[in-house]
Amino acid sequence: MTTEWGLLAVAALVFVYALFGKRLSDSILTGPMLFLFAGWGFHSLGLIELGHGAHGLYVLAEISLVVLLFADAAAIDPRRLWRGASIPARMLVFGLPLAILFGFLAGAGLLPNWPLWELALVAAILAPTDAALSQPIITDPRIPERIGRSLSAESGLNDGFALPFVLFFGCFAVGGIHNEVQVPWWVFVGQQVGLGALIGGVIGYAGGWLLRLAQDRGLTSDRFGGIAVLALAGIAYLAAQAGHGNGFLAAFVAGLAFGEVLRGRSRFVFEFIETEGQILAVLSFFVIGAVLLPEGLPHMTWPMVALVLASLFVLRPVAIWLSLAGTGIGTKERLFYGWFGPRGLATALFALLVLDAFDLLQMRDEILAVAAITVLLSAVLHGLTAAPAAKLFDKDAGRDETKSGGTLTDT
Repeated sequence: MTTEWGLLAVAALVFVYALFGKRLSDSILTGPMLFLFAGWGFHSLGLIELGHGAHGLYVLAEISLVVLLFADAAAIDPRRLWRGASIPARMLVFGLPLAILFGFLAGAGLLPNWPLWELALVAAILAPTDAALSQPIITDPRIPERIGRSLSAESGLNDGFALPFVLFFGCFAVGGIHNEVQVPWWVFVGQQVGLGALIGGVIGYAGGWLLRLAQDRGLTSDRFGGIAVLALAGIAYLAAQAGHGNGFLAAFVAGLAFGEVLRGRSRFVFEFIETEGQILAVLSFFVIGAVLLPEGLPHMTWPMVALVLASLFVLRPVAIWLSLAGTGIGTKERLFYGWFGPRGLATALFALLVLDAFDLLQMRDEILAVAAITVLLSAVLHGLTAAPAAKLFDKDAGRDETKSGGTLTDT
């Protein structure tokens, strides 16, 4: 089938999704799950002919991650996030590194023939959670609001927190020399993290200040806020890439700075996430199904499946449980936080990112396979368990936000 017919089929699928969006949101079939399997099915049936078009699909997913990193970060109030014994702050500062450590130890036991630094790299790739896959549980009215907001804050930020680990371990895995720029690992990581954060912070702050000034003078309104989100995310990413920084990290930091400058005036960011952000997310899962699954799954082995299942069922839950020690949170709630850490777009694109940046990795196909298995199993398992898990909570239980230090997002 020609590319035009394949794209027509994708557009038709998006329209059908819009027609039945509310009904689907009440079912176990989530939007990301639907588009993930649709992409896989379209590829298997020959409806999407990749060839040179695979790069275009990858660029679409890359753009989606850049924009969603910016928007998710802009929606968070960092002052409330780090206040007191904040649940998401604990999960980010303690839970994320513990999950990476546990992933490395489990990988060393299950995949003994892998180089140690590549095991650490895989552990970092498996650590970030996906805000799009978390939406069914976050927005379920039966879930206490403080729990939904905590999960939303964690999933919106932890991909940005995980990225430096991915870059760091990727450099060590190839022997300390980055294949494109041929510089020592510490120089490359310093440029990627330091310049990425600096460039992103400057652009986000300047963009937020200019938008605030334009609002004060009546030159613009919230109707144009979504355009600002798209433009500034792109500017931060491209400027960082041009300046030898990491574009994804720049977009994330730019979102934090942008949201801080516009604190109290950024309702349009939430509207963007719920509209344009949603379509970007589901299209990204279509790309994952059409590109990552067909390329990665043929290299799957049972030890890889065991590692992924351990990551989902044991490693993250234990890491989150330990990170929340001493908070007074009940067993049910701690288990809930531990289980609902679905892996999605960040895991898939971080895997593709390191394979593109580091040609000397020994287990290239295997890393892709682990990422593919993870996204596939996570989309299915977390999608199927969202509704049953919500029933564990009384509809009005735990609405008191003071237990989590107040609202974490800016309204």
